[in-house]
Amino acid sequence: MGVVLITGAGRGIGAATARAAADAGYDVAVTDIDGEAARTVAEELPGNIRAIGVEHDVRDEEAWAAVFQDVERQLGPVDILVNNAGMIHTGWARDLSGDQHRQMVDVNFLGPMYGTLEAMRRMKERGGHIVTVCSMTSFLPLPGYSSYGATKHALRSFINTVAIEERASRVAFTLVHPPGVRTEMLEQEKRDPSAVAAFAEKSVGPEVIAETIVRAFKKRPLVGRPAEIVFPALGGRFQRWVGAQAGLMRLAMPFVLASGRRALRKG
Repeated sequence: MGVVLITGAGRGIGAATARAAADAGYDVAVTDIDGEAARTVAEELPGNIRAIGVEHDVRDEEAWAAVFQDVERQLGPVDILVNNAGMIHTGWARDLSGDQHRQMVDVNFLGPMYGTLEAMRRMKERGGHIVTVCSMTSFLPLPGYSSYGATKHALRSFINTVAIEERASRVAFTLVHPPGVRTEMLEQEKRDPSAVAAFAEKSVGPEVIAETIVRAFKKRPLVGRPAEIVFPALGGRFQRWVGAQAGLMRLAMPFVLASGRRALRKG
């Protein structure tokens, strides 16, 4: 089937994607800044495929080449890169420190940018597929998510632009935009009253996103025309449209916040 490299795969969406990819017959490189978590996930994958766990800080530009070399040495050339690693600090922009804003830029934007550039260098001649986990916040200005959403806006713009630039190559691109996903990150958001807007929409399990990502492996988009997958399919498209209308977002926000508070009260 091929070799898949998944970042941030020690837990959450990444770990679920590693399991789904292994079940589909792919060899899997599980990478995470927590090397022990990455190795644990890799060891628990089924024995009919090859899997390795690699400690990897996506913020380190030079580390990307070393990780690809390690994976290629043990599993062979990487056919699919899944840019999944991410992190969040919620809160009003004025209440977050410069370091907190910078951490999100480094992990959520620069990390997958470095990975995409390294993957393109290796895939340009033989072909490949770069799948990037973005967010519905790349379309929506949500209070409490200013820098997080900004990093996802930037990431979406970068991937869409690179896909056009590389249309003469054999590299395909897919963007996946999940809603709230039931992971440790979402539990962290629940504890912050400023993050209530994200709970206006029903959350989904990481397995739902993982299955969608693996289906995207098989339904490879046309080169030069990146695929974008939103959740839920119909509601996501509506949110994408509303998010582009600044006036509508201002009008809708009181209702969004009220809906989020109701959802949190229900647990």
